[in-house]
Amino acid sequence: MPQQHTSISPLATFLIATFFLLSLFPGTFIPILWAPYNSLAAYYFPAAAPRSTVLCSSPNICTAPLTMSWYVSKQFTLPSRSRGSYLITDTILKELPEIKNYKTGLLHLFIQHTSCALSLNENWDEDVRADMSTALDRIVPEDKKGQGLYLHDAEGSDDMPAHVKSALVGASVTIPITNGRLNTGTWQGIWYLEFRDMKHSRKIVATIQGEKN
Repeated sequence: MPQQHTSISPLATFLIATFFLLSLFPGTFIPILWAPYNSLAAYYFPAAAPRSTVLCSSPNICTAPLTMSWYVSKQFTLPSRSRGSYLITDTILKELPEIKNYKTGLLHLFIQHTSCALSLNENWDEDVRADMSTALDRIVPEDKKGQGLYLHDAEGSDDMPAHVKSALVGASVTIPITNGRLNTGTWQGIWYLEFRDMKHSRKIVATIQGEKN
């Protein structure tokens, strides 16, 4: 009796192979199956353009975020001075013409020394600066008689009091900028206070942060 041979059609072979591949590697075929749908969705429903962030505050006032720019680490040296309090606003403006380029922002000034200071104070009457130096000398006196007021005296009797005064007054000031100008009060000026007897050259680091014109 002749033997019968059974054969599998090419279509059946393809379906069986596809079934095994889908079973073993389903993740490979998911993007292929979704590709026609994604193409149609992208064509008929294009993605909206990203919206810029809007800052809102009460009562219902919304503004776009400011574009911030930086001007960092500009260093300059002040004229050498001996002990005293000095108005340096004009010197700062001369060294930093970039202030005029800022609509709004902050100017930060930092003096890189430990026996002097920066401050904001009276800009008109010179007697105020003289009185300030005298008052600080009374608050932190020198040990000229060698009574042992301070342990640190290797650099002269004026050195340790200078460090104390620097700590009391501070090494930096921050001033607002509005429409290209320092927004100080009518009688405010930038002071440099030198606490050593001999003249010293002092370096300042200026940092400007703000929105340019």
